[in-house]
Amino acid sequence: MTEKVEAVQRMQNYIEAHLTERITLSDLSEAAFFSPWYSARLFKELTGFAPADYIRRLKLSKSALRMRDETCRIIDVAYDMGFVSVDGYQRAFFREFGCNPKEYALNPIPLYLFTPYGVKFRELWKEPSNMENIKNVFIQVIDKPARKVIIKRGQKAMEYWAYCQEVGCDVWGMLTSMKSLCGEPVCLWLPEQYRKPGTSKYVQGVEVDADYNGPIPDEFDVIALPKAKYLMFQGEPFAEENYCEEIEAVQTSMNRYDPAVIGYAWDDTNPRIQLEPIGTRGYIELLAVK
Repeated sequence: MTEKVEAVQRMQNYIEAHLTERITLSDLSEAAFFSPWYSARLFKELTGFAPADYIRRLKLSKSALRMRDETCRIIDVAYDMGFVSVDGYQRAFFREFGCNPKEYALNPIPLYLFTPYGVKFRELWKEPSNMENIKNVFIQVIDKPARKVIIKRGQKAMEYWAYCQEVGCDVWGMLTSMKSLCGEPVCLWLPEQYRKPGTSKYVQGVEVDADYNGPIPDEFDVIALPKAKYLMFQGEPFAEENYCEEIEAVQTSMNRYDPAVIGYAWDDTNPRIQLEPIGTRGYIELLAVK
């Protein structure tokens, strides 16, 4: 990992840790160990955003999630996120999402939330993994209810990075803005019966109730999935920078596992499910069984 990538990652980490505070370029330069001018240029070069724009968009997205999940006053949200005035917050919210925060709080709709990824993870994905250590993978049976999944289809993608190249990474922000049955968006590998001609096997989506009749974002689709039983494969907690090898460890265990030892067989009629890799809980995938 290059010195530049490490410097920008330190700035991203600082922003995440101090998001509700006033963050200055001087603060970021101290985190980066470079001059303020060079830190700002480096940050934009690697993230695509000036530090101030990055911070503003992240504050607004976090505030939207709070209003979606809590009953709170707009004035409290604005000041808690470090905005100097309610009017300024409302104008910024409208410019970012195209709706007034008060209207959104009363009736949350899907939004393209800003969900930036650490720059170091893009570099790590390109590096070959070295699986020298044996990893523990925990397996448990879970039941999924009948449900709908609001999905964004790609064209040919078979995995995450190809999917992001096809549809962009902003999809995850939109899905995060929507309440999910399982508490978070999901990634799916769709069986043939759920695919449309010329669309990808790999998609991202959000699971909702089977009787959901709420808004569907433009260019998104809805599929209905039946009640199903799954084996959940969960790796050990990991350092975020080691996510590539943790994914590989879990997927290797899945490929080797025979569900017949616990009285099941693989069910290829239901989607394979992937959850966001989060170090504190370990990497998780689910495979349907019958």
